[in-house]
Amino acid sequence: MCNEIGSNGAAWIAKALQLNKSLKNLKMTGNKIGNKGGMHFATMLQLNHTLEVLDLGDCDLGIQSLIALATVLNNNKTVKVINVSRPLLYTLQEESTVHMAHMLQINQSLQELHLGKQAITNFGVQQLCEKLIKNQTLRFLDLRCNQISRDGAKSLATLLKHNTPLKILDLTANRIEDDGMVYISEALRYMNDQLIALSVARNSITSIGLVALANALKSNTTLTNVYIWGNDFNESACSDFANLLKVGRLKPQRTDISPYWINGRVYLAELAHGLQMHYYWTPVYGEQDEEACNAGAFLLKEPHTSISQIDIEESIDTSSTEGGLSSNRDSAGSL
Repeated sequence: MCNEIGSNGAAWIAKALQLNKSLKNLKMTGNKIGNKGGMHFATMLQLNHTLEVLDLGDCDLGIQSLIALATVLNNNKTVKVINVSRPLLYTLQEESTVHMAHMLQINQSLQELHLGKQAITNFGVQQLCEKLIKNQTLRFLDLRCNQISRDGAKSLATLLKHNTPLKILDLTANRIEDDGMVYISEALRYMNDQLIALSVARNSITSIGLVALANALKSNTTLTNVYIWGNDFNESACSDFANLLKVGRLKPQRTDISPYWINGRVYLAELAHGLQMHYYWTPVYGEQDEEACNAGAFLLKEPHTSISQIDIEESIDTSSTEGGLSSNRDSAGSL
């Protein structure tokens, strides 16, 4: 990943993989193979029956190669993980999203789909959700850095109400706002016991949506990883999430916030935790593959557990933080 491989190099790699029977994981991330390179890999997937993980994120894919990859995955039964984030698209029609949605209705082997930075709007999310209702294998849906607002969140809430096998939903850096968060919270509170991780960081959510999510967590015992940093915290939201950490409903290693107190008032600080925080680089502190920083890669390996089954050692010791600054935060946020 992150070399200087272009379309010609991609052609050679794809050709070598056509009949390869050993390689299962290929990360081309950051190599600018372009649309032509993406087409070569789509052709390869028609013949290769071994590759399980294909990462083509940040590879400057085009609309033709995205559609070709989606079309090939209609029949490919081997690939379990594919990343096609940050392509170069010059259309507003979301043709590639529609084709991906159609593929999800047919494909019954894909477990992870990464569609970050594709300018996906509410229309595209609606298409994905309508087809995902019939999908029984996808467990990780990555929609980071798109253009999803409250209507798209409403479609996702409808999907969650159907209680599909989806385990991880990443909505980081969209704009679902309070209404969208309320829709999702209601689905999680009453009708979903499958989702284990949700990221709504940097979504322009205020206390209304954050409190709704906190209330949902009091009833939902399956959702263990929640990431909310970068929204608009007021005192009530800070208090609710501090209490969730205090009673052990949220664990410090499974969220991106940490409470601290100044003059009897609670604030939240950011932790360097997330579903995918250190993908291209090594963190300054901690281990490179620390689970808390790249939780998405570890969560699907864990058995399905409820919050009551999580190791008690992860619970927070509030006696060491109340009345002072938390020792493990990276940056403070106060209102």
